[in-house]
Amino acid sequence: MPSRCLNILILLLLSLSSRAQLVDERIVQINGVIMTADSLRGVSNAVVLVKNKNRGVESSQLGVFSIVCFKGDTLQFNALGFRQKEYVVPRVLEGQYFSLIQLMVQDTFYLPETIIRPFMTREQFDYAFRNNMIPDDQYEIARKNTDLFTLRALAMTLPKDGRESQAMYQQQQFQKSIYYGQMPNMKIFDPIAWGEFFQAWKRGDFRKKKY
Repeated sequence: MPSRCLNILILLLLSLSSRAQLVDERIVQINGVIMTADSLRGVSNAVVLVKNKNRGVESSQLGVFSIVCFKGDTLQFNALGFRQKEYVVPRVLEGQYFSLIQLMVQDTFYLPETIIRPFMTREQFDYAFRNNMIPDDQYEIARKNTDLFTLRALAMTLPKDGRESQAMYQQQQFQKSIYYGQMPNMKIFDPIAWGEFFQAWKRGDFRKKKY
């Protein structure tokens, strides 16, 4: 029984060592330099990533880099102003060290045209500053939409919802209940209303105004 356990332990150790040896054989260290294709100058601060592995390095000022990966991995080369390049590490490499020179082609892109024209005189600048219509930004649009006068005007034009209609109906019922069993009060016999009418007449509120 002890000999059988010893044999099993030896087999496990051999399998683990063989597996570790296979993993070690797949690992490769790539030392290389990234250069421009036209002038063979080193590309500084280029990013070298192992695709789908979330690992990478950055090249030096001379374009030199060093990265460890597995044989068969794909390397991605990215640099500002250059087209992205990919390199597949061969699976049949011998040894764990490999040298690479990666050439990158400049990528030309065009920005929208911008024309700047100076004003000729101070008077022209003042006129344009006062009369040109500058579109409102998001802050100004929000300020106008939340203006108190605008909100009141919208509140007067919008139809009443269910809660407001119910409150108005209850207010009308309350006013009717005050004069329940008797005639409602008429403003024509109200002395206060007559006094306000005479004051308005003296002030000339009913005169026809000329514009």
